[in-house]
Amino acid sequence: MALRWISRAAFRLPTRLRCVSGHVALPAISSALAKSGHSQVRSSPLQVRTFSSSLRKYGGKIVVRVPQMAESITEGTLNQFSKKVGDFIEADEELATIETDKIDVSVNAPQAGIIQQLFVAEGDVVNVDQEIAEIQAGEKQSASQNKKESSKASEEIADVSPKSQDGAASHNSTPTLDKATPEAPAPKPDVAPREEPIQKSEKPAANASSAAKSHTSWGFKPSRAEEKVKMTRIRKRTAQRLKESQNTAAFLTTFNEVDMSRLIELRKNNKETVMEKHGVKLGFMGFMARASALALKEIPAVNASIENDDTIVYRDYVDLSIAASIPKGLVTPVVRNIESMGILQIEKAIGGMVKKARDGKLTMDDMTGGSFTISNSGVWGSLFGTPIINLPQTAVLGTYGTMDRPIAVNGQVEIRPMMYVALTYDHRIIDGREAVKFLVLVKKYLENPETMMLEL
Repeated sequence: MALRWISRAAFRLPTRLRCVSGHVALPAISSALAKSGHSQVRSSPLQVRTFSSSLRKYGGKIVVRVPQMAESITEGTLNQFSKKVGDFIEADEELATIETDKIDVSVNAPQAGIIQQLFVAEGDVVNVDQEIAEIQAGEKQSASQNKKESSKASEEIADVSPKSQDGAASHNSTPTLDKATPEAPAPKPDVAPREEPIQKSEKPAANASSAAKSHTSWGFKPSRAEEKVKMTRIRKRTAQRLKESQNTAAFLTTFNEVDMSRLIELRKNNKETVMEKHGVKLGFMGFMARASALALKEIPAVNASIENDDTIVYRDYVDLSIAASIPKGLVTPVVRNIESMGILQIEKAIGGMVKKARDGKLTMDDMTGGSFTISNSGVWGSLFGTPIINLPQTAVLGTYGTMDRPIAVNGQVEIRPMMYVALTYDHRIIDGREAVKFLVLVKKYLENPETMMLEL
């Protein structure tokens, strides 16, 4: 070692040693050693270890807690940390994400600083106001300041290298590893090992041969691998709610079909103009939502809900839940008061909600409420189905793929673009007559778009 063995009695340093960016002030050490009878400090590349800080101004320690998410949500699963211990984080930068039953909640740093501790692990269940991390508050040092302090420290280290009388650094007592000691050759064995030929089986097992032949002749290898993936909180909550709905409501589904000829023609003739003037991509959801809102005015039971098992709540507004599929599961963001919107307004609002869902930016307010749901499975290629009610709502409209089919028109067979629609409703408060009438109204508005524009 460079300093060799020095007893505590002989090696007493002054209390105050000057430091630069964490470098020990070697001139002070050299002076102390000289006073204690040690005339020389030998240079060694192992003498100094550099410590550099990424903070320019230090503050106190900041504890990061789980934020308040919503009145109905008290816990969540810590999905992932965006930073690790030792990383610098800016103020309001995302530190972690917490997965709840409905959305992902971002936990941001209240101040800039270096992460000192993480109190929980990814996958742990955390409660509101629980401590999850500790930050040493401070500002990040600029690159120019780091470079300046580093060069200054390097100059001081260079000045303390002791030199011999001829100007060369003394290395007499420093062990060198430049010349490696030659290793002794391995002893030769007294007797050379015998080499025996490996006996090859002339007749391999018949079963193995036939199995290999059957597997390779078809160009594939069978696999029986399995993978177990833990359900996300959204998936678990969705499963719980769907089963609750199935066990609670008296399900019944009624069907109808819609001739989409006029609506397709209307969209085709106006989609470019709408995009140029309003910046809205004209689809079919705006028309379907508008048709549903008008039908709900005439059949209010479809827009109602049951409260406390003995009260029916009727509404004069329509808050539309849109079923949207995202990688983590199914979500139903809400577009409020669509009864007072036009088709283009509804289209724009729905498009904004779907984008927020795909980007993972939905808030709790976006997911709360809803009096009626539309599930458009047709975008995935579904021909028809029976959607499940989103409690406490009492009905859900399913819209499906449009396909050319032969139908009878005024006694003639014609090929028309036809779409099936389905209404699943809670038979406890909606009678069959009301459900069928609602679906007939939706059919009328979609087959004659001008009637929904003029509210005829």
